[in-house]
Amino acid sequence: MIFNRKTIIVVVIISLALGFLGGFWFKFGANGDGLLSIKKLINLDIGKPSNVDFSLFWQVYNDLQAKYVGKDQLDTQKLIYGAITGMVNSAGDPYTVFFEPATSKKFQEEISGSFGGVGIEIGKRNDVLTVIAPLKDTPAYKAGIKTGDKIIKIDNKPTDNISTEEAVTMIRGKKGTKVVLTIQNDTIKDIELIRDIIKVPTIEWKLIEKDGKNIAYMQVFSFNQTVDSEFKKAAEEILKSDADSIVLDLRNNPGGLLDSSINLAGWFLDRGKLVVSEEFGNGTRNEFRSEGNASLKPYSIIVLINGGSASASEILAGALHDNNSARLVGEKSFGKGSVQELEEYNDGSSLKVTVAKWLTPAGISISEKGIEPDVKVEIDTKEFEAGNIIIGEVGKDPQLDKAIELLK
Repeated sequence: MIFNRKTIIVVVIISLALGFLGGFWFKFGANGDGLLSIKKLINLDIGKPSNVDFSLFWQVYNDLQAKYVGKDQLDTQKLIYGAITGMVNSAGDPYTVFFEPATSKKFQEEISGSFGGVGIEIGKRNDVLTVIAPLKDTPAYKAGIKTGDKIIKIDNKPTDNISTEEAVTMIRGKKGTKVVLTIQNDTIKDIELIRDIIKVPTIEWKLIEKDGKNIAYMQVFSFNQTVDSEFKKAAEEILKSDADSIVLDLRNNPGGLLDSSINLAGWFLDRGKLVVSEEFGNGTRNEFRSEGNASLKPYSIIVLINGGSASASEILAGALHDNNSARLVGEKSFGKGSVQELEEYNDGSSLKVTVAKWLTPAGISISEKGIEPDVKVEIDTKEFEAGNIIIGEVGKDPQLDKAIELLK
């Protein structure tokens, strides 16, 4: 996920008939024909779109209330939430989602950076719930769940008709409780995971000495609230070290804060360089430019990406590639390059809506195309599962080894 730089979450105007529905206050009774009648309707024109005939909605609502065999058990609020959910889902965007109050609360907890779960970032790929990236040293990571794995069931419930946010709600829970994920890759298998408090890791770096080169190998695991300060600390250590080049590893980094991707780009780019453009549906654009000191610009740099690189990590990779001619090594990124904003409502519900898409400095739409590596190096899944490939270890990580070879 990625958030607008104005605030982590900002207010957006809700579209179409949600404004029409949201202002209603209902008081129902039956008329002489047995059909439901609306006794009081207020705020009729607030937010109402023009040239939209809403009569069918009320006809269906009335018929359901009048004729459904279990009408005494119908919950009016659930019907309204269901109608709103169906309207939002019809947009066809997996990242535009309506949250009922309980789900909205859990979503707010998720972005705080520490929560109970199993440690995977998930999204929809070709309408299939897919693992974007497992977070390092979490239950999912330790169980061997990998980028690209399909989650076809959660606690034996099929996932084909649920949203990403519904899946997150099902997977998350109290520390110490269990959840069973049915994972499909080459085979289908159930993996039982014990939930834990997930503290998202941020940055690690080490100096690699190879064939006369001193390479600073830096892994950035996420773009959370601490990444700016931790990157600053790591960058200052690199500047004082014997490093003459940098490998920036953004593999399996699911992204996070837009501000942080721009701030990190500023360590490599001259002030004023375009980092990313935000293009809205009406064709207008906002441009975000680097504001840093470019202290790391003199170093030769290679960026590692793969299918788990998403959102803010794709923005950073694209910016360094298009501006600095940094070479990209690995596999095509996930392609999560859109902007979501959150509208919150009085009853505790909320709408997360895609309002724009990200373009790299070269004008490439991240959501539509992802980021392609300059040098493609694939990780063999069977070799990885057998323990023959270890990410970040020289001689056992083909993508890192290729980066080192290119820096010679």
